Amino acid sequence: MKPIEYADATDAVRAVYDDIKRTRGVPDVNNFWKVLAHHPESLRRTWESLKVVMGPGSIDPVAKEMIYLAVSITNGCTYCIRSHEAAARKAGMTPAQHGELLAIVGMANETNSLATGYQVPVDAAFLER
Repeated sequence: MKPIEYADATDAVRAVYDDIKRTRGVPDVNNFWKVLAHHPESLRRTWESLKVVMGPGSIDPVAKEMIYLAVSITNGCTYCIRSHEAAARKAGMTPAQHGELLAIVGMANETNSLATGYQVPVDAAFLER
């Protein structure tokens, strides 16, 4: 789908674009939002949810972006990988942290596949809450 630019957007879409630009301190929104604008309700709902999830909380901004990056890698979303890799770097992720993150993602995928393939029963100690 072709991205919807600000000049071509409806008032409802422009309102979300304006909030994204104001919240993130950027001159324009990225293509993810511009394509999502084809369904304004999804654009609004996704932006509102993202602001809450990625906003201030008990997990620091670098860790949040690194988690998002790890999930994006596992899901194979090239757009999300590039977007959240850039956001993680902007939030303070170092090259060493990036390398360690990739090692963890690779190891987690390997051990998850082994545990799933072998159908390893969950230890009772892991079920305690």
